[in-house]
This record gives sequence, structure tokens and C-alpha cells, in this order.
Amino acid sequence: MIEIYTDGACRGNPGPGGWAALLQTGEREKELHGAEALTTNNRMELTAVIRALEALKRPVRARLYTDSEYVRRGITEWLTEWKSRGWRTAARKPVKNQDLWERLDELAARHELEWHWVPGHAGVPGNERVDRLANEAIDALQLRSLR
Repeated sequence: MIEIYTDGACRGNPGPGGWAALLQTGEREKELHGAEALTTNNRMELTAVIRALEALKRPVRARLYTDSEYVRRGITEWLTEWKSRGWRTAARKPVKNQDLWERLDELAARHELEWHWVPGHAGVPGNERVDRLANEAIDALQLRSLR
């Protein structure tokens, strides 16, 4: 079983954002992270999960931990309804971040995933680590833009 922690961060919403993922199995682990100059927190949360799943080379069983209720509830509760309504919310408005939700749906279908919500900034080691990595990715992006 693979353990996956994901997080997104944004300074301003929209603003510069970062994402990070930590994949762990046994003694092995892999960190992934990146940043975008102008984005939203929800896009970074989704991007973190997408990048983690893209890194998997074969179908796996995994526990995926996120501090984003938007991501967890979106994939476990809302996605089926959005698709049945032609990517419209219950209020008949277009689903935000449809491009990322479609990609996440495609990737999630390849794996057996358990989705877990963890409270942000509550001392969960994996979550704290990806939060730090996402923010460091923003820092690096901002430093590059100063040069």
C-alpha cells in the first residue's frame, strides 16, 4: 500500500501558487513539487494530486491524504453528479477547474484509492512536509522572477 500526501498553497487567491506530493512505500519515498505564477489554491490542491498519480508507473492501491475538503469531497461525492449534469453544479453553473477534475477522474480510475482528509497545520507529519514543500516551491518561483 502506498501512502500519498498532497497539498497546494497560494499567496493571494489568485496569486503565485505551489503544489507538493509525497509518495511513501516501505522505506522508499519520493517528493514532487512545483509552482505557477498565477493560479488559485484549489487548482494547486488538484494539481498536487494529479502529479502524484501521474508519477505512479502502474496501477496501485494507495491511501491518499489531503487537507482539502474540496478535493476529497469533489472526488468522492460531487464528481459523479457533475458529470451526469454535463459538468454543471447543482446550481447549474459550470464546474470550476473542470480540466483538472477530468484529468483527476481519468487518473483515479487506474488505481484503487482510499481518500482521507487530514486537518491542515495540525501536526500530521506527511501533511506538514508537503505544506512546507509547496510553500518552498512558491519561494523558489518568486526568487527566479526577481533575477
